[in-house]
Amino acid sequence: MSEKIPVGISACLLGEKVRFDGGHRRFPFAVEELSPWVAFEPVCPEMAIGLPVPRPALRLVKGESGEMELRFSDKREGELSSAMREFTHKRIARFEHLCGYIVCAKSPSCGMERVRVYDAKSHNNRKSGRGIYTEILMQTYPWLPVEEDGRLHDPVLRENFVERIYALHELHVLRERGLTRGELVAFHSRYKLLLLAHSQPLYRELGRFVAAMSEWSSLADYFTEYRLRLMALMAHPATRRNHTNVLMHVQGYFRNQLNSRQRQELANLIDRYRQGTQPLLAPVTLLKHYMAEFPDAYLAGQRYFDPWPEALRLRYEH
Repeated sequence: MSEKIPVGISACLLGEKVRFDGGHRRFPFAVEELSPWVAFEPVCPEMAIGLPVPRPALRLVKGESGEMELRFSDKREGELSSAMREFTHKRIARFEHLCGYIVCAKSPSCGMERVRVYDAKSHNNRKSGRGIYTEILMQTYPWLPVEEDGRLHDPVLRENFVERIYALHELHVLRERGLTRGELVAFHSRYKLLLLAHSQPLYRELGRFVAAMSEWSSLADYFTEYRLRLMALMAHPATRRNHTNVLMHVQGYFRNQLNSRQRQELANLIDRYRQGTQPLLAPVTLLKHYMAEFPDAYLAGQRYFDPWPEALRLRYEH
């Protein structure tokens, strides 16, 4: 997959000066690290509904009916929710091709979680909301990987997001080239070890769903449901325990090829990863060395070993 991955992003995170104060929130991970691999599609919903720069700050207010309203924080007249919702529905109708979205944290239009919500009749507020634009985006595309800039400073969440956008991109390319049952089964097979690292129960459940593919008369409908289930599974961050189980499973493939010293070295390295004294990259690198020395067709095809470009330098920190 050499083409760039289409990913939506809040325009301010690319360094565009579209924020209420005339500034930006340039996000180095996106601009400097992801941009060689990703084709960003920036949107500033507040600018798109006609608000100027600079402008009064906006806030979410819980109306008397319980519905979230977008208002000016300086209490000037103007309820912007209808315009925001109308724009959002029109804009995101063209987002079926996207493989991910990075939104601006805390924003009343773009925030993904813990956005401050004010009470209409008092000064009380709670960090309990989601931006109106992002709320509609996530409801419309429940399979789409969506993350905030702040959360992507976490190495586990960053790795999880990148992994999901690459998997979804591969699945979309598969559909564009012409969907067949055989290709879908082959795709799922390539991701088996990766999915095991996320959730063993959900992995088994998805495996049963794949086995029942022939019961679906419409392959397009099956694809839509498979995509939803796959992305829901991968949204569970992979755990150290699950990674350890995958590594020990792969270790078994070399039981007869390695001498006792090599087996012990590999087992010790996996255990040190389990204990948290080695990053995941260490045992994975040794296993890839043995995969080159003792080729195995099944292992060679597993996305687990190369889920993203090596230049992104993930799996180094945990």
